[in-house]
Amino acid sequence: MDAESCLRNRMSIRGFKPEPVDRAVLEEVFELARWSPSYKNSQPWEVLVLSGEKKQALSREMIRLFEEGAPNSPDLAAPQGWPPTEQDNINQLYQSRREATGVDLLDPKLIKKAKKANFSFYGAPHAVYLFQEGSLSQWSLFDLGLFAQTLMLAAHAKGLGTVPQAFATDYAGEIKKFLGIPATKRLVLGLSLGYPDPEASLNKLRTDRMAVEKFVRWLE
Repeated sequence: MDAESCLRNRMSIRGFKPEPVDRAVLEEVFELARWSPSYKNSQPWEVLVLSGEKKQALSREMIRLFEEGAPNSPDLAAPQGWPPTEQDNINQLYQSRREATGVDLLDPKLIKKAKKANFSFYGAPHAVYLFQEGSLSQWSLFDLGLFAQTLMLAAHAKGLGTVPQAFATDYAGEIKKFLGIPATKRLVLGLSLGYPDPEASLNKLRTDRMAVEKFVRWLE
């Protein structure tokens, strides 16, 4: 797959085939992802890949915490508000989802259902967690974002699907304890990973992006 096709066609996948990805293919993905850039080549990322019973057990634990009303404790706090331009983009997403699927993403019942789907990693055979030392600066958070994007593009190039999931870090303290990750680490992102299911309804909607003229200025 050429670079332009990879960039244009990658999308968040929320419906996966159940069969696991061969370990050799996963290793090829991470071999590509390791070339991601970082501040002074610091490479401030660590990765944990979950499969099989370990992934299922973590899903059960997160759903249990959610159903019992345990307070959210993500290492990266959720945004409390958005500037107008970004909020408009979010509103457009909600509208396009309603028009395409009839699903209202602001419905509290659907939000609960969506969280459970997140905690189940959308049925993907693999879950990936990205984390780093908690003492690292915001530059290292930026670097980990670069790594996440490189990882998702590498997966897409290999015929795999991914979706980045903030909700999968809602119970960061409990997740780190469950997975044996030191409490001093910063849990940044979860991702579902596997082969996309083309028949899944959640994979039918492709979100749009702003036109270039809306976010680029030219000075000469």
